[in-house]
Amino acid sequence: MNRLNDRTFATWFAILRIYAGLFWLAHGVPKFLNGPMFMPPNGFMGQMIARATLSSSGFYHDFLLNIVTPNINTFAELVRLGEVLVGLSLVFGLLTRVGGIVGCFLALNYMAAAGEFRSVTTMGTLDAAAFVLSFLMIVVPAGRIFGVDAVLFRRSAVQRVTPEFVEEP
Repeated sequence: MNRLNDRTFATWFAILRIYAGLFWLAHGVPKFLNGPMFMPPNGFMGQMIARATLSSSGFYHDFLLNIVTPNINTFAELVRLGEVLVGLSLVFGLLTRVGGIVGCFLALNYMAAAGEFRSVTTMGTLDAAAFVLSFLMIVVPAGRIFGVDAVLFRRSAVQRVTPEFVEEP
């Protein structure tokens, strides 16, 4: 592939990365701006965990009931902070792959809490879209153009030449 096509693909991946970051920010920032609407006991987080404990089963149900519920304020803070940090990571292209991993983790937890793994319609949910966007940030070098990762992980353009001595016949 020639350099022009490489640059074109990289630019499109950077645009996708910035969109994914804005997606996460659009979900995380309001949780800080409207704290009482999100934070327990009366906010969305408390309601979501209550519903999730009714709709989940097995290990995840036990996790929600025994670990998340008693520490719901801590988990609520982690959720909203995680969403904002993933968003910032992707918008600025800073540690893009780490942001993608955390985004995948958050999206998978949201799907598990909603019990969406039991249905084919999972593919059409917003959480599934968040997972796919975040996963793409892991597998493609989206932070290497228009991002801080390009500066942090710059590869040397100069190739090292190693002298080689070959005896003449």
